[in-house]
Amino acid sequence: MEDEKIISLYNERSESAISETDKKYGARCRTTAYNILQNREDSEECTNDTYMRLWNTIPPQEPSPLAAFIYRIVRNLALDRVKAALRKRRAQNNYTDVYNELSNCIPSPENIERTVEVKELTTLIDRFLDTLGRDKKVMFLMRYWNFSTSLDIAKRLGVSESKVRVTLMRTREKLKEYLEKEGVDI
Repeated sequence: MEDEKIISLYNERSESAISETDKKYGARCRTTAYNILQNREDSEECTNDTYMRLWNTIPPQEPSPLAAFIYRIVRNLALDRVKAALRKRRAQNNYTDVYNELSNCIPSPENIERTVEVKELTTLIDRFLDTLGRDKKVMFLMRYWNFSTSLDIAKRLGVSESKVRVTLMRTREKLKEYLEKEGVDI
């Protein structure tokens, strides 16, 4: 079903909006949540919470593109769960691993406020990603947006896990150089 029709179903308050959303986006939502949470039940709950958030948001919003809107919601809900669990010292997932990998090339929150606003940093990272080839960009986004493991990325792209790790390491180094060149204090 087309996104416009799904949004129309939400606007009409039709319960089929949720089932159509699940048919089209459910598997990817669960995968994104699982990559962050590393727990199937929590991933399912997070996906259901995403549908509730959509139900409460549409209307008045009419997101475009719908996919990006949905994936941002599920990702943020999953990250909120991780943060809550981390506060309780119960989280065991690769969320912290992903951020630790990026810590050497992304400025700390204190430095971001001092040197560049978050929106400007986002723009710089987007520009950097535009310089990458398709596979490198996909690897980077799968790892640092979807929290996919190196093994999952390797399987999806049909390359070795070693190649994924090396490519990500080199891409992080290039990102660091790029940001420093742009005047970002790291």
